[in-house]
Amino acid sequence: MEKPPFLKFFFSKDKLLKDKKYVKIIFLTAMFGILMMSLTQCKEKPLPPGDPDHGLFLPEGFDALVVADSIGRARHLAVNKNGDIYVKLRYSETGGSNIALRDTTGDGKADIIQAFGDYKDEGSLANGMRIHGDYLYYSSSRQVYRSKLKPGQLIPDAEMETVLTDDHEHGIHWHITKPMSFDNKGNMYVPFGAPSNACQDLKHSPGGLPGNPGLDPCPELIQHGGIWKFPEGKTNMYQSDGTLFATGIRSVVAMDWNQEDENLYVVMHGRDNLHLLYPNQFSAWQNAVLPAEEFMKVTEGDDFGWPYCYYDQLQKKKVLAPEYGGDGTEVGRCADCTDPIMGFPGHWAPNDLYFYQGDQFPARYKNGAFIAFHGSTNRGPYPQAGYFVAFIPFENGQPGDWEVFADGFAGVDPIKNVSDAQLRPMGLAMGPDGSLYVSDSRQGKIWRIMFKGDRKNFGAAQLAGMEQRKTLSHIRTPDPVEDNLVKVDESLGARIYNSYCASCHQADGKGATGRFPPIYATDWVSGDKNRLIGIVLNGLEGSIEVNGEIYDNVMPPHTFLDDEEVAALLSHIRQNFGNAASAVSPEEVAAVRQRILK
Repeated sequence: MEKPPFLKFFFSKDKLLKDKKYVKIIFLTAMFGILMMSLTQCKEKPLPPGDPDHGLFLPEGFDALVVADSIGRARHLAVNKNGDIYVKLRYSETGGSNIALRDTTGDGKADIIQAFGDYKDEGSLANGMRIHGDYLYYSSSRQVYRSKLKPGQLIPDAEMETVLTDDHEHGIHWHITKPMSFDNKGNMYVPFGAPSNACQDLKHSPGGLPGNPGLDPCPELIQHGGIWKFPEGKTNMYQSDGTLFATGIRSVVAMDWNQEDENLYVVMHGRDNLHLLYPNQFSAWQNAVLPAEEFMKVTEGDDFGWPYCYYDQLQKKKVLAPEYGGDGTEVGRCADCTDPIMGFPGHWAPNDLYFYQGDQFPARYKNGAFIAFHGSTNRGPYPQAGYFVAFIPFENGQPGDWEVFADGFAGVDPIKNVSDAQLRPMGLAMGPDGSLYVSDSRQGKIWRIMFKGDRKNFGAAQLAGMEQRKTLSHIRTPDPVEDNLVKVDESLGARIYNSYCASCHQADGKGATGRFPPIYATDWVSGDKNRLIGIVLNGLEGSIEVNGEIYDNVMPPHTFLDDEEVAALLSHIRQNFGNAASAVSPEEVAAVRQRILK
């Protein structure tokens, strides 16, 4: 066989390379060069510089940069293998949508920002964004969708497929968001949240609040209050195509499959309104800190007890709910329920969970859990709490004490009203290099958190500063007296408002976007007196527009207030909170009440 030209050159009679020792030298030199080239190509890209004004408090050795800002009210997010970022946006009047982000310059900043996936979302707080296999999965309130991703292509152009449709009636749009997780065995897990607080019959129970008993057995548990398992490869499924995996779980936004122990974990939103519903049994302080947000290890067949039970993190036990005869200490039927692995203070709003699988962070973070606490709305008259990212180290499958990992989102402390918080952490995801990404639901910021310190010597000294942040009012357990934000000498109307209304409509009357409408500067308050009295006595359910925003929630009837109390309450809100209208008299309340009773 004739030698190629370059071999003819090396092996010609006129060249020294004819000698075997020279051939060997050339061969080894070439191999060394190939090896060095390979090592150079495999070397990890250096982390981009952080932003000096990224705004976060992080453990020593960590840095952060803002990848994007003001992209819309961001919810969950996912990061592809090439670093592309996909963000689920909160529903707006123009329909639900997703945002895709790409950095083409290597500085960590997204210079390509594109919207895609226009679809109708009847709920206001839809979540769910995850990359699994070759697909990007994302959700509306009632549907789970997916689009196939192509290597190198930012926006998927394949037809959007409907994976799952929630086709049954909810009545109201509480807790019907559809995040999803996948195991390693071909299954998808989706929660179906419960459309009530504790399965009370608010509509037909006489007397309104407080003290409505719970339905027993709770009919909601047939289609709600649990997690269902579905085959991951199928499309056009309904709830009936899945199986109930675990029950007694009120509302879940934060969930993740733990790759280390191959189990599903969730952090549940606990029930609300212990003081509002049972003022003689629970104080406003207990209402602010209880019940726990439960961190659960979920296995098939588990029953965590909702609505009959809730977890008290102060007593470290499950107790019977007052709707079912509980007094705050009695265990009763709850002894047979599955306990959480940890209980966080009430109303912190756990909205995402991620088990860290990267190698960029110090070794103690590997297989540990990050939780994004979106922050409370209903802790009044005590400061709102949460609004940070926590970390829970795991060792041999067991959780350690929780830590403050990232804080500073709210920008203020104390946080009296939810509207005071400048930013709120929402979604968590890991990039291909092990960086942690965090989304914000207020302004639409995306952070990339990186570790640039000494991995080997990272320990208690580097965590000390974050431990001190546990003393801030939005993280610590409030003092029953010192942290009470309500003045003692307030009027009757103000006392009633702060006792029964402020937990939803907020102390400043501005409400909570997407959840509770404002009473601030609105015709709903300053307009027709009879309509306003009727709302307090009858309650309100269904879609309404307040100050240009749509709300679809339920306000229970407050017929337990007498005519003088209703008049004082309504006079207070009509003459405060940016409203300037005439007072309401007890006689006017009595007239409306009489018409209602007929």
